[in-house]
Amino acid sequence: MRVLLSTYGTRGDVDPLVALAVRLRALGADVRMCVPPDEEFADRLGGLGIEPVPVGPPVRALMRATAPPSAAELARYRTELLDTQFDVFPAAAAGCDALVAAGLAQVAARSVAEAAGIRYVYVTYAAVNLPSPHHAPPPRPGWPEPADADNGTRWERDAHRVNEQFREPLNGHRAALGLPPVDDVRGHVYSERPWLAADPVLGPWPATPGLEVVQTGAWTQEDERPLPAELVAFLDAGAPPVYVGFGSIRPSPDIARWAVEAARARGHRVLVSRGWADLDVADCFAIGDVNHQRLFGRLAAVVHHGGAGTTQTAARAGVPQVVVPIRLADNPYWAGQVAAREVGAALDGPTATVESLSAAFDTALAPETRARAAALGAAMRTDGAAEAARRLLGELG
Repeated sequence: MRVLLSTYGTRGDVDPLVALAVRLRALGADVRMCVPPDEEFADRLGGLGIEPVPVGPPVRALMRATAPPSAAELARYRTELLDTQFDVFPAAAAGCDALVAAGLAQVAARSVAEAAGIRYVYVTYAAVNLPSPHHAPPPRPGWPEPADADNGTRWERDAHRVNEQFREPLNGHRAALGLPPVDDVRGHVYSERPWLAADPVLGPWPATPGLEVVQTGAWTQEDERPLPAELVAFLDAGAPPVYVGFGSIRPSPDIARWAVEAARARGHRVLVSRGWADLDVADCFAIGDVNHQRLFGRLAAVVHHGGAGTTQTAARAGVPQVVVPIRLADNPYWAGQVAAREVGAALDGPTATVESLSAAFDTALAPETRARAAALGAAMRTDGAAEAARRLLGELG
């Protein structure tokens, strides 16, 4: 049995598929993965014995750009990525029994699977990415957000914009493969039975007529790496510190500094994770890529951007969170989940102030917040990737 896994994005997009790949291989399946060509992804997969197939331009360079791309640049970039996928995916899928694609950017995946006659599974890491009257669609770069419409109308507009961007080029490629045209691109990509790789306690799927969603739990891999000796010494030298890190996101220049000041004003030491933005806050203990599963349980609070992986790792560790998302993808959704469960506080990144961040710290550092965070962590599942691997191989027979 051979499975092709594919995604395009940052580490938060790649890591869940790596977790699935490890579980599939443990059950005897061969796995290859289509990922961005960034060296860190190739090294990670190579170290696990997983065949990497590079697709598209490097993501780190895009995320570190000093100015966001224009709407026209984003449209051209998306079309070029679609063309690249149709160039690469057919050979990558050769000899495979299934193709698992994560994220809306995988527009070519279902067509390639259809042409090859193999099983197609679409997966998303947050319920907010799937159409439901219970929530609005997530913000998409370069596309305006209507503020005066109900959720149903927003989802209709979202589908219209996806069609405007992708329908013509997608159908051109499908015709070349001898496949019929697609009218609803978003529905085509999502499929009639999408999978949701999110914890059902932290990010449940709200039952929605007309869409059968398979929620497996979050796809995570146990990280056995020890913490660096100097970090362990820092942790052992005093009370639990506050972690400040924004992953691949470049926050407002003031946010990290304000967070450090707020933590210190309440008597806490601070750890700053450099991330892809290369955060640099004076007089702070700075760390690079370390094992968050080991680290987060030793912290007073985690200040972050609202990525699915960071949110779920902090929740599993039972540590309070302060989420400061920019308006991008599922970050605002996870901020809302943290606030709704009262295991931390959430701010709107673009409108955050030193006063609102200070108030968020008071909420997150309260004893009752820590108690709720510990209870949530104890209730969360840890076997989502194992469940998904068993289900996939079971369906393939």
